[in-house]
This record gives sequence, structure tokens and C-alpha cells, in this order.
Amino acid sequence: MAESSIKTVTENRKARHDYFIEETYEAGIVLTGTEVKSLRAGKANLKDSYAKVENGEMYLCNMHISPYEQGNRFNVDPVRMRKLLLHKGEINRLFGKVKQQGLTLVPLKVYFKRGRAKVELALAKGKKLYDKREATAEKDARRDIERNLRSKNQ
Repeated sequence: MAESSIKTVTENRKARHDYFIEETYEAGIVLTGTEVKSLRAGKANLKDSYAKVENGEMYLCNMHISPYEQGNRFNVDPVRMRKLLLHKGEINRLFGKVKQQGLTLVPLKVYFKRGRAKVELALAKGKKLYDKREATAEKDARRDIERNLRSKNQ
């Protein structure tokens, strides 16, 4: 059997900078036809988006999918709430963790897997300013070390 082809549409790189990622989940997403065409063209943005549980169902909020150029009247609101497809047990578990531990559900990336649109959701804890500074300092130090090693090898 062939490998399942995964085509990444968009990533939320800022999420890894702003949050400690604890667990990740894969969820399907309910879209209209023009939204799927726009996603295939790579016209989506996960900036400031999050997931929430409402009435026992999970929704993705503030994800921007640009209107499809040839969509005319079939286009929908670019930042509407979109339903995520997860098992009931997973939704209840995530809802409990969000309520008790003060975690957040943040989408990390949107991609196509076997022709279906999927969202990688992360259970995340917000970083404080000093945590961000520490991570940046570590990254700079690692970059300096690699630069020095490269210059010695040449």
C-alpha cells in the first residue's frame, strides 16, 4: 500500500513560540466546497485561531480562509466558526483538561491527508515572557555554536 500523502496548507509557527505543547490531536474539519478549493490553493491563516467546545461539539474559531476567486455567491464568511470532527470521548477529555488545568486548544497546522482536510490541534499551556526570552537565548546560543563549528571545519 502506498504512503498516505500529506500536503501541508498552512502552519501556525507562532504557536510553538507562545505555548508549551503538551499533546497533539488530529481532527477532521467541516468545510464548504469553495473553502476546500481555497485551502488547496494555500489561502488560509491560523494566526490568532483557537478551538473551543460548545454543546458537546468542538469548533475552530478565527481561522481565516480567503474567499475563492471563482466562488461568487457560494463563498462564505472567511472567519466563521468551523466544526471539528473528533470522537465524543476525545472531546470530553479535552474539555475536562481545558477546564481543570487551564490549558488552551491551539491549531498547529492544516493539511490534506488522503484528500481530506485535517487540523492538527495541540493542548497547550501559555508561555510567560521570561520563558520566551529563555527559548530565544537558547536558540541564539545553538546557532552561535553551529556557526563556530562550521567555521572551524572550513
